[in-house]
Amino acid sequence: MADRRLTTASRPGRRRSSTATAPRGGRRARRGRRSSTATALRVLLLILCTAAVGWAGLTLLPADEPTEDRAAPPAVDGGPARTASAPPPRASASVAASGETRSRGEDRPAERIRYAVNGPGTYTWAKGTGPRAGTKGRLVRYGVKLEHGTGLDVDDVAAEIDGILRDPRGWTRQGAASFQRVGSPPYDMLIHIVSPGTTDRLCGQWGLKTRGQVNCAGAPHLVVNVRRWIELSPQYLGRPDDYHALIINHEAGHVLGHGHRGCPGRGRPAPAMMQQIKGLKGCTANPWVYDAGGRLIDGPPEP
Repeated sequence: MADRRLTTASRPGRRRSSTATAPRGGRRARRGRRSSTATALRVLLLILCTAAVGWAGLTLLPADEPTEDRAAPPAVDGGPARTASAPPPRASASVAASGETRSRGEDRPAERIRYAVNGPGTYTWAKGTGPRAGTKGRLVRYGVKLEHGTGLDVDDVAAEIDGILRDPRGWTRQGAASFQRVGSPPYDMLIHIVSPGTTDRLCGQWGLKTRGQVNCAGAPHLVVNVRRWIELSPQYLGRPDDYHALIINHEAGHVLGHGHRGCPGRGRPAPAMMQQIKGLKGCTANPWVYDAGGRLIDGPPEP
């Protein structure tokens, strides 16, 4: 009965027909209309209350806020994560920033290399496994990854790094370590050649502030800022081969557990583990761990 009254009330033509009946039926119709009106008002009130609650819920939701990723750096491409026994992450000293179009050094011909200041975070691995460099000491299997947008060729970069790590003036001398490049995980050291922005993101996971300018290392990861690879440093302008050797030897030294060293004396070669970009302090620029005679180029410990 109630359903019929509601249905009738919603159709005006039928309502006129109802009011023409006997008075008692009219009273029922009027009661039906009052009941229908009250029911409709209750439904409307319920809808309004629901909408108000929903609106309040929406206005109480906080706006999205940027968050800082403080998690430890994840293992990259299936490689091992840094453990507590590994040497602490380190960053080099900073230098002044510059524009986006880069050259390999002021003394070189007008070869220009453009790179993205903030790379996409996607990479190309250098493929293939190379011969072992060095026959003694700990074998360090290493991979080379190049971020897209750096303007470099991954195979060229990998070949240059291979040559640096094979050089008898490097860490292979006197059995300090041996190296072998691999084209995929597992690895003991992973060399990332990345944009300044990606350098900051990777190094920032270890709490290091690279400010888009320098490199860093946190075993097993060696992060090379493409800005330094291309622009070099004031001490090595026009000498990209030497400066690349310094980058790899210095950061690989950190991965192997070596700390910073100072200048051993005026006029003497700077150790590879010296932060040469901060100034030579009377030493001469030198990218190598050992001299041509096999003598270790060392200096006093520094932070």
